[in-house]
Amino acid sequence: MLCSDQKLVVNSERRELEHEAKQVRFVAKSSSSSSSSASPGTERGGEPEAATANENPSHSDTAKEIGPQLKLLPLNDQIRELQTIIRDKLIRLVVEEGLNQLPFSECTVTTPTGHKYDGVKFEKGNCGVSIMRSGEAMEQGLRDCCRSIRIGKILIQSDEETQEAKVFYAKFPPDISRRKVLLMYPILSTGNTVIEAVRVLKEHGLQAHHIILLSLFSTPHGARSIVTEFPDITILTTEVHAVAPTHFGQRYFGTD
Repeated sequence: MLCSDQKLVVNSERRELEHEAKQVRFVAKSSSSSSSSASPGTERGGEPEAATANENPSHSDTAKEIGPQLKLLPLNDQIRELQTIIRDKLIRLVVEEGLNQLPFSECTVTTPTGHKYDGVKFEKGNCGVSIMRSGEAMEQGLRDCCRSIRIGKILIQSDEETQEAKVFYAKFPPDISRRKVLLMYPILSTGNTVIEAVRVLKEHGLQAHHIILLSLFSTPHGARSIVTEFPDITILTTEVHAVAPTHFGQRYFGTD
């Protein structure tokens, strides 16, 4: 049986091994770089920098080509794991980053201990709009962050003969034209559905620069089509790839 001193030594050795194991990953990523120059992912003593453009040259090129309207979540191991199984937490992360794009104002509150705290609060006039049916999968993530936020709905389907997007239903808050809108559509493929949804919102008086599109996956063609049609819109996604997942709504709601 180990004494207390021996246990401390063993625990210390375990922590050192775990630390070394964590560092191996960063060393492996930067092993291809020359010893005379720092790797793109390290700076100041070898600490990993925050990822930009998902640490993928193709993502960076796509983002630069489309423009600043396309914003990508930094691709880390947590995002990759959530992308693998598409859990609700991935939706939550996208929603939270979308909220970061909304305007806010400074405010001061009094804490339970009686001290003053200088913080921020969202400006009034934000709402969500889900493109049915797959967009409804993102509603709960938005409500978890903003319980009282109003959410509109729009149903768009492709015509069987012409394959053109048609609007079958639209229900928005009456003052939608004065609000900032988080437009929710998880899989952005051709972009036709979103383009039609934005047109409907504009018909209700909403300006494109007040729209933030939240999606989980996007194709370069889809993002490019939307930005070309509406240069003032903002697109937020986790991945840009030529092949996007299909049948998201059916699989999410279990209606395969």
